[in-house]
Amino acid sequence: MSLDVHAIQAALRADGLDGWLLYDFHGSNPIASRLAGLSSGDKMATRRWYYLIPAEGEPRGLVHAIEPHNLDALPGPKAVYAGREQLAAGVRALVADRRRLAMEYSPDCAIPYISRVDAGTIDLLRQFGIEPVSSGDLVQRFVARWSADALASHRAASERLHRIKDRAFDATARAVRSGTGSTEYDLQQQMVGWFADEGLVSDSAPVVATRSHTGDPHYLPEPRGSRTIDAEAILLLDLWGKLDEPGAVFADITWMSYTGPSVPQEMRDAFGVIVAARDEAVRVVEDAAQNGRPLRGWEVDRAAREVIAHGGYRDWILHRTGHSLGEEVHGNGVHLDDYETHDDRRLLPGTGFTIEPGVYSDTFGVRTEINMHIGEDEAQVTGPRQTEILTLA
Repeated sequence: MSLDVHAIQAALRADGLDGWLLYDFHGSNPIASRLAGLSSGDKMATRRWYYLIPAEGEPRGLVHAIEPHNLDALPGPKAVYAGREQLAAGVRALVADRRRLAMEYSPDCAIPYISRVDAGTIDLLRQFGIEPVSSGDLVQRFVARWSADALASHRAASERLHRIKDRAFDATARAVRSGTGSTEYDLQQQMVGWFADEGLVSDSAPVVATRSHTGDPHYLPEPRGSRTIDAEAILLLDLWGKLDEPGAVFADITWMSYTGPSVPQEMRDAFGVIVAARDEAVRVVEDAAQNGRPLRGWEVDRAAREVIAHGGYRDWILHRTGHSLGEEVHGNGVHLDDYETHDDRRLLPGTGFTIEPGVYSDTFGVRTEINMHIGEDEAQVTGPRQTEILTLA
């Protein structure tokens, strides 16, 4: 991605910051590496490097003597260090006359996806009079936003995931009717093949869970211990993928079915509550986008979980309402979270995320998952919404 220094500097001035200090050691900060153009793997980056984008003036960097050209693609001069004394002196000079610097830092590690800079580096900078400030909203603006091409890739991936989901439910219905005894693992591996057919890639095979395994949000079937998907059983499919091309972003969906003519009442009731929670989250996001109201991730999560709590399922909640989507399935943008963390980053135009409330017990769980994208003056759900558990009889 191209580093827009002028746009970053304008954002820094608007936020009252003296600069954004990018830092990485051996890939520990993928956000900084991506901004610096070092995430493609075509350069060896085994030593610490720093790159300061000041609110005013020319950017500059600090690189190791054995990797002096790693930041050459970025504007501004680069100082070189070798020994540890030179490193400390170089960092001191780099940040001289600055006070408040944005970094991939989150106080109390409240947002682990942003908390990438190690405590020792923070300690060193504080010795030099620096007040580290979270770069969370800067990351939203300059890393997490989707281009028009990225949005198109997401929509294409979503359509293909829905085709795979439909094939999986059709295959399950046939297997149950014929009594052939397909297992969770069998179906998962069929779906892996369909991913290849559709030109999708992913970091994992999909979740295929039946009966009590649906109560485990991250259950992945294995050859041993995988259950047969038989009649009168609940079935959950969670699948995520992106086009196999540079800059493509993920889509991520969850749908549910029942391998019988009528879904048990307790399952219908639980699913109805999470559908209502999902739709309330969508309403909150749409309303904020249409009215230009700032909205933070924790607010959406709280709105959804209040619906679940009022429905009587407060103790069945195990996870947040949604996560950022990007070139990684769990992106660097804001998450819909006031449960696992308190994500106070703003939902900004150009970003995408999941909405996936779920409730779980020892005997079964239910989840619905859709994707949303925020435009300049509206927010849109990018695929179909499931309204009831499908029957496959």
